Amino acid sequence: MKAKVYHFDLKLSWKILSVISRIDRFDASWSSIERLEGKSLRQLKTIATIQSVGASTRIEGSKMSDEEVEVLLSNIGMSKIEDRDSQEVVGYFNVLDLISDSFLEIDVTESNIKNLHNQLLKYSAKDDWHRGDYKQHVNAVEASFPDGTKKIIFRTTEPGFPTDDAMREVVEWYSKEKEVHPLIACASFVYEFVSIHPFQDGNGRLSRLLTTLLLLRSGYKWIEYVSFENEIENRKKDYYISLRSCQAQRPNEDITEWIEFFLESLSNIQYKLQKKLELTGQDSTLSPKERMVHTYIVNNPGCKTGEIAGKLNIPKPTVKRIVSDLISKHLILKFGQGAGTNYRAEG
Repeated sequence: MKAKVYHFDLKLSWKILSVISRIDRFDASWSSIERLEGKSLRQLKTIATIQSVGASTRIEGSKMSDEEVEVLLSNIGMSKIEDRDSQEVVGYFNVLDLISDSFLEIDVTESNIKNLHNQLLKYSAKDDWHRGDYKQHVNAVEASFPDGTKKIIFRTTEPGFPTDDAMREVVEWYSKEKEVHPLIACASFVYEFVSIHPFQDGNGRLSRLLTTLLLLRSGYKWIEYVSFENEIENRKKDYYISLRSCQAQRPNEDITEWIEFFLESLSNIQYKLQKKLELTGQDSTLSPKERMVHTYIVNNPGCKTGEIAGKLNIPKPTVKRIVSDLISKHLILKFGQGAGTNYRAEG
């Protein structure tokens, strides 16, 4: 079935409807899951935040690993944020944290989008001249690859009045849209934002932050406990192909390929979240500390008792006892010997 979304064509297939239905079924059960999981979810959110910050900045060329991101974020007040990668990581984290805390108060307006962009580039002195303002020069979407090379993916909206008009129009459309399913509306808005590329720099990172904002405002609160950015990083080639394929048809393009990619990515991370929750909920008889340790091992395969004790602030002897109990209950597995002993979740 052909449909019209904003200025785009969309082929509404059974495949698309099936994925939306699957996502929404899980979403309908989320409130009860939140009540049951508690501390386990707090750990998942911390891990997802680090993955999101690391992945989204690496997509744009950063070299920092998740481990390096975690160290930096743990010492923000004590570290000088001088190099470009660190500036991007701290900026991204602060905006993601702001969205998490205040998404209901951040309406989808041009002024709010500009403010998020300003905060995103806050720590980069070289971006002072353009942060928070629409672009003044022609830009293009480029893909950065591990070997340092870049490739132009597609041309973007011209600066000046064309960008001003395009942003005003898409923001007005999204704010008034009531009939299109929120997942398709979100995907369409993000696609148009990336295609306009309204800012001189930081558009890719901001598009992923806006994705989280729009999903949270649409009620998909579980998005905070998984990393959409990590999924995009893992499927970076498909991400750029779907964007390029649709954008090549501008204007009035068919964005079916992008919508399918977007929904499949959400479905994938939702499935991963379900599996993690199943692992952490395998034994309802676990004490709170046992559940904390089990959840940590589920999300940090290969961890050692000293690391677990430090991260969870639980005495090491207590961690060793809990780990032994979890092994006897067949919830985790032990690998290695001596100083190399580490643990992973069963299955």
